Amino acid sequence: MKYADIVHRCFRCGYCKFTGDYTDFNCPTYRKFRFETYSPGGRMWLIRAWLNDEIKNSDRFQEILFSCATCANCVEHCVFTFSEDLVNIFISAREEMVNDGIIPPPVRDFLKNININGNPYKDQEYLFYIGCVGSYDERGKKIARAVGNLLVKAGVSIGILGDRETCDGNEVRTIGEAGLFQFLAEQNIALFRDLGIKKIITLDPHSFNTFKKDYPSLAGVFDVCHYTQILVPLIQSGKSPLKEFHEKITYHDPCYLGRHNGEYIAPRNILKAIPGVEFVEMDRNRENSFCCGGGGGNFFTDILGGGEDSPGRIRVREALDTGAGIMAVACPQCAKMLDDAVKIEQLDDRLKVMDVAEIVINCLS
Repeated sequence: MKYADIVHRCFRCGYCKFTGDYTDFNCPTYRKFRFETYSPGGRMWLIRAWLNDEIKNSDRFQEILFSCATCANCVEHCVFTFSEDLVNIFISAREEMVNDGIIPPPVRDFLKNININGNPYKDQEYLFYIGCVGSYDERGKKIARAVGNLLVKAGVSIGILGDRETCDGNEVRTIGEAGLFQFLAEQNIALFRDLGIKKIITLDPHSFNTFKKDYPSLAGVFDVCHYTQILVPLIQSGKSPLKEFHEKITYHDPCYLGRHNGEYIAPRNILKAIPGVEFVEMDRNRENSFCCGGGGGNFFTDILGGGEDSPGRIRVREALDTGAGIMAVACPQCAKMLDDAVKIEQLDDRLKVMDVAEIVINCLS
């Protein structure tokens, strides 16, 4: 395993489980299961034991390893020099399992089913990359339409790949299938080059993350933005006048837009630019935002699972505590996870989950 020489450095001090002020557990798997093995430190020690052949691969070990949502809270709060590698260590261990062909059935099925086709891209300034969730999930498709309409109304020159769009590979990579990820990435890079694509706007923060961070190592260098980063200057400039929207709104930071890529400002500035909006923060926000539970492939595999202490249900209860009637998101995976959580919590009449783009498009004059 790539990081085998540093996994022993973890002292299991526990800082990785908390928020910055140590008032609550911020690791979604530990928050749900409350067993040390499901914490980042516990996972590190299990990986070490597995590498030393002290324990064998098992269904439970796979569950613990693949339930990690790769939210990067542990990276934020680890006090040791290897902190930046924590999520990569877990991904590397998954990669070893995938290479050995010993993985949970939902992970196997997800990897087997990555097969998305495409449609020609015309000569516009930006490729609007929709992604798997925006293309196939009903909730995601509604958000994709809202974002696309906003970009067109704002005069942004965009085109789409349609049926020729192929999975970006972010979840494949975080699950540990490095070979399939490289295949997908190289396929996308070749297509983007053939079509002369230089600038990309993504719907999904997961696509944004992998295009920005992983594709350059495969010679895929593009100018990549999340859609909120494109919209915020257009909205603040007054090019798209907005009607008053008298609602109390809180915002959930997607892990792959916030912690992984440091974008906390653009979505908030969009919401604050809407006349009449009362913006309130949840106690856990920005770098301490609590994960919806969908990252690391869990949106598709559901290894992390449900129950009263599932991340999504915890998060919507936190949103409700602010007194907000709308919980804004900027990620189709978060939208679906939190929508489902609202229904399970029976909060439909008190809390509504809306993507930032859906809120804005409702306020267009």
